[in-house]
Amino acid sequence: MLTPPSLLVSVRLAALISLSFGGAIGLMFLMLGCALPVYDKYWPLFLLFFYILSPIPYCISRRVVDDTDSASNACKELAIFLTTGIVISAFGLPIVFARAEVIAWGACALVLTGNVVIFGTILGFFLVFGSNDDFSWQQW
Repeated sequence: MLTPPSLLVSVRLAALISLSFGGAIGLMFLMLGCALPVYDKYWPLFLLFFYILSPIPYCISRRVVDDTDSASNACKELAIFLTTGIVISAFGLPIVFARAEVIAWGACALVLTGNVVIFGTILGFFLVFGSNDDFSWQQW
């Protein structure tokens, strides 16, 4: 029988594997929207910058802000605002590309599907590994 610490590690390992699978599926949709012979335009790859930038404001605010304060914090709210702006921009860019006829609408649909999966994976990472226990992303 598993002891509670080893059970927690196995649950987190399963979550990490699931999140890795989700990230791979999301990137597959992004690549399909770029590389299929019907579409053959690589402009949607600029979304990789948004994927990299989206968790940065929240990670910085978690390092700076002390969580003992129960009241609302301006630094944390600014980080959530900036993260929201990055995510909305990541959803808006393929639509702007499709409206300007830079990419096809089918490629836009594949890229938006990839966006949903990737940002869901990022959110899942912060929900699973964002607690303040001993095995946390804050130690990285």
